Amino acid sequence: MADWVQSFEEYAQKLLAEAKVAGTAVGLAEQGEMAYFHGFGLADNTEDAKALTPDTVFGIGSATKSFTCVAIMQLQDAGKLSVHDPVNKYLPELRTPNEAYTREMTIHHLMTHTAGFPPLDTLAGAMKRSILKGGDVKSSSSGLEFDLDKVEEINTKEEFMAYIGKLDYEFLGAPGTEFSYSNDSYAMLGLIIERVSGISYEQFVHDHILVPAGMKNSAFLVEDLPEGAEVATLFTRKSPKDGGEVYRSPSWWDSPSMRSAGFLKSTIHDLLRYTEIFRTGGLVGENRLLSLESVQAMIAPHFPISPFQAYGYGLFVANCHDGTLIEHGGAIKGVAAQIFVFPERGLTGAILMNTDGGPMADLMHGILNATNGRTTDTVPFPYPDYELAVEALPAFTGEYRSSEGAIVSVEIEENELVAKSNGMNIPLRPVGEDSFVMKRGETDMFIRFVRDEAGVVTRMGFGGRQLVKVFAEKEQTV
Repeated sequence: MADWVQSFEEYAQKLLAEAKVAGTAVGLAEQGEMAYFHGFGLADNTEDAKALTPDTVFGIGSATKSFTCVAIMQLQDAGKLSVHDPVNKYLPELRTPNEAYTREMTIHHLMTHTAGFPPLDTLAGAMKRSILKGGDVKSSSSGLEFDLDKVEEINTKEEFMAYIGKLDYEFLGAPGTEFSYSNDSYAMLGLIIERVSGISYEQFVHDHILVPAGMKNSAFLVEDLPEGAEVATLFTRKSPKDGGEVYRSPSWWDSPSMRSAGFLKSTIHDLLRYTEIFRTGGLVGENRLLSLESVQAMIAPHFPISPFQAYGYGLFVANCHDGTLIEHGGAIKGVAAQIFVFPERGLTGAILMNTDGGPMADLMHGILNATNGRTTDTVPFPYPDYELAVEALPAFTGEYRSSEGAIVSVEIEENELVAKSNGMNIPLRPVGEDSFVMKRGETDMFIRFVRDEAGVVTRMGFGGRQLVKVFAEKEQTV
């Protein structure tokens, strides 16, 4: 496999320098054996900073979601629940603005982000205590804009459920009809795991995933790592409109009420063990963590989200690189992470960065291209151009928002749509009647606009989440 290494590393160094990433660890295994590791940069920017190793600990962000789904599937394998059980069987206190939809909602819908929830403002409140403790209020890592002074603290799962229950919002659709990436759904899954198992979510993951998989340097809290564990120091960045400067920011954001959505810490070594579950059909070494049927259910394309991608259970499933790519990323302050499995070629991999906003997906596609004899920058999703009349563009313009804090303004510049968000202006290239792509690093990200029954554009799918168009009162559709 060595022929591809130089081209990949030159590509990686270029992208990482452009993104000002302090430290990046890349690991690739073939048939369960580590075939490649490289540390770009260091674990810190101090004089005594250490080189990165396969055992350096990083945050993995939302790559945690697949662990949550493995836990759910383990409980199903044990006969303790079914993914088709209604959510209110385990969370009877769940209240939403639509009682009929609440009754229809199943665990499967939570796992696939299709329960119908729009993005809500819970995560900021769930992280508020750790954000204030670390003094990282101005970090732009989330790409979201919120006034922390006005955010209600949510420190327990009970507080989370009570807070969700008093929110007023409109469902995106009946459960199973619309995809919108939902940290709230995964917080609920964590609580279901606790109630069914009788132990904390963190303890369940430790006992039933981390230990049997031999993941010795993985934990939700740094203080729970083994003595002497090497932990990468976190770096974050100011928003592009504030100059985008990268700076050292060692405190970890945490969310005790929502850890099941994205707060595990791990290493390249441990993640290459974990991803074996999906390569082998449930085994890590000789230990069976999941039944073959459960693995197949996790990597099934349950809900399409673009012409090339679908969502399984805690994992994206894509048709690219001449096969099926199973992957998930993670991004939060000081974290940019990617895990991936390419079953047809027996490959598993992980990419971990200690600086948010890093090009983890681009490096994943780059290494898969390089090991497949292609140039590193070969586009994984070849979206063809679509001829859209200039007269059709005004229908898409406007401001789109979510309660989670996302704000995107879509405008027309030189007869093209441009999305403006967090100080960046990003051209939108039409690839369908109501669909576009935008460049996220080197890769095209799919954008879908949603129309109401009258044909008026009312929502925009951006970053996997559905944002709602803000209408002036006189513009409101009936």
